[in-house]
Order: sequence, then structure tokens, then C-alpha cells
Amino acid sequence: MSTVSSPQEESLASVVIVDYGLGNLRSATRGLERAGAAVEITDDPEAFAAADGVVLPGVGAFREGVENADPLREDLLEVADSGTPLFGICLGMQMLLTTSEEGETDGESAVQGLDLIPGTNVRFAEGQKVPHMGWNELEVQRDHPLVEGVDGDYAYFVHSYYATPDDEQATVATTDYEREFPSIVANDEGNVFGTQFHPEKSGETGLQILRNFVEICAEE
Repeated sequence: MSTVSSPQEESLASVVIVDYGLGNLRSATRGLERAGAAVEITDDPEAFAAADGVVLPGVGAFREGVENADPLREDLLEVADSGTPLFGICLGMQMLLTTSEEGETDGESAVQGLDLIPGTNVRFAEGQKVPHMGWNELEVQRDHPLVEGVDGDYAYFVHSYYATPDDEQATVATTDYEREFPSIVANDEGNVFGTQFHPEKSGETGLQILRNFVEICAEE
């Protein structure tokens, strides 16, 4: 199954949004098109390999996301191994990590994420209002092309779990919600990264991040 957006007159890069049954595909497509990408929504691994960049969206529970995407697991790992930019959004970012507490609290066994950024996802502390919903500030912790021109800006969040990478260097930006948590993470090589917030719902800040992503893709 594949949906191709209207071609951009001067698209900077070709981007595939992975269609695995979860994710806000329409708004992500519109945001990426505004950022200068030609977008294809597909579950075809050949399209992943041919694209300049791949977006793993996601809305919902970690277990459902991992199980839905499992038929594409090896193909997504190949994208990362090839050096192609792989961008996880919200649940998609959490799926880049190894595991999540989500599910375990219901007595279910843990499911394995993609393990491209080693770590786990944990629930906000008892007593904190969840989900963390609304606009909150991004504080850049280290250089990465995804955050070029972004620091102290606000983005839109909806989540009850947050990433805790094993390596502190994986944290690109943090956000404070009664505790500081990583809101942007990336692997050592820099080609696999994710945002806990929704850039496609984050106004000019989100558009800047999507533009940065498209530029990263164009350079590959």
C-alpha cells in the first residue's frame, strides 16, 4: 500500500512515512511538504531503501506500535544501518529505544523496540498529571543538525511515558515537566533521531525542525 503526495515543484528530498497502522499520517505529510519534501506514505521496504529519509510516526501504546511494525523491523534496521536518516515522532521515537515500562505495569511481558538508541521508556512519576499535554519548552543540550535554529522554543506534547537513554550523549534536547526528560534523542552516528513532541503540530518551531530534517535528507 502506498500513497504519494502531489509532487513539489522544487522538492529538496524524497521522504517516506512508514505506514504500519498507527500515526498521524496526514498532518505529518502536510508538515513535511511545507518543509520542502516530496512525501510517500507506504509500507513497501523497497521505497524505504530508495528514499532520502524515512519517518516513523506513532500515536498510541508501545506494545501495539512494536507489534504492528514488527513485520518491517529488519527493513527499518537496514535503513539505519545504511546511514539514511530515520526520524521517529512521539511513539515512533519511543520505538527507537530498547524497551518500555508500558505494558509491564499491566502484568504483560516487555516487548523489544528497535534498539537503535539503547534505553527504556518510563512512566511519569505517580502524582504527576498524565498525559503531559500541551506546549512546553525545548532546551538544547548538544549540537545536532535537527535542532539548528531551535533553542528555548516551544513544542506540542501528548505523552505519558518518556525516553531514558542508556547513554546521556543520546539526549539532544530536554524539556521540564516537574522533572527534566529527553525530548529529542539521537544515536551516535547522528542519522537515527526522534522527537517526543509532534513537530507537525508545533507551529513554526516544528516547521523549523522538519525543514532541518529535510535538509539532512537532502545532504545524504
